[in-house]
Amino acid sequence: MHLADLHNIATSFKSTPKMPALFFGHGSPMNAIEENEFVANWRKVAATLPKPNAILCISAHWITDGTAVTAMSNPRTIHDFGGFPQELFSVQYPAKGNPDLAKTTASLITGEEIHLDHQWGLDHGAWSVLKHLYPEADIPIVQLSLDVRKSPHQHYKLAKELAILRRKGILIIGSGNIVHNLRRIDWANINKIDHAFDWAREADNKIKKLITSKDHHSLLDYCHLGAAVNLAVPTSDHYLPLLYTLALQEDKDELEFFNDKAVGGSLTMTSVKLS
Repeated sequence: MHLADLHNIATSFKSTPKMPALFFGHGSPMNAIEENEFVANWRKVAATLPKPNAILCISAHWITDGTAVTAMSNPRTIHDFGGFPQELFSVQYPAKGNPDLAKTTASLITGEEIHLDHQWGLDHGAWSVLKHLYPEADIPIVQLSLDVRKSPHQHYKLAKELAILRRKGILIIGSGNIVHNLRRIDWANINKIDHAFDWAREADNKIKKLITSKDHHSLLDYCHLGAAVNLAVPTSDHYLPLLYTLALQEDKDELEFFNDKAVGGSLTMTSVKLS
């Protein structure tokens, strides 16, 4: 990082006490409009947080060739799904963007040019959760994309470069799911509380143990964690946001799991708070 970049960060965002970092299992887009224990717990977590100056969100639903960051002043609400009721498509989350945070985020990431994006907006991985955390939409939000070309190790390394933002009043959120295999959803039991296939439960427990023991190396090499984890994480998109949150973990951070339940047999809502 150049001295000029450090100066820009120092002047654009005043130093604050360290902000928490969060990973949300966001589950179905319907959580945006439904009332259930998961969204109730999102609100409970929000009540424990200091009010952020802005939010940086890494969502499973923005995958790009190269890394991009939203840099518009007024990001649109993206309804990036199909087959849901019109009520969900009618939801708008009119939070402002933060071009200064976008530029600062881009300047922190070394070794590549970060694209300042003016097209994307807020996908449901972001707004379906933030709608419950900050219903007034009064916190500016920037999204950082997931570069399809990067390995888990490269994503983790990039995420570590964002750590200074925790002391600039920026709330960093990863949004995905630890266990996410939609092809194996048990639709017949979709409303059964905490219903998980044996392999999904095994994978979720194994990953939680590695998180608790701070064994990030094993979590980065998740493909070698056995058959259950391979079923739980058939693609990396919903898993990578977890790595972004864990990369920000500091030695004295307290770790808390919440919404630690399964849905539909093959998806877990397990979420993580670092503070």
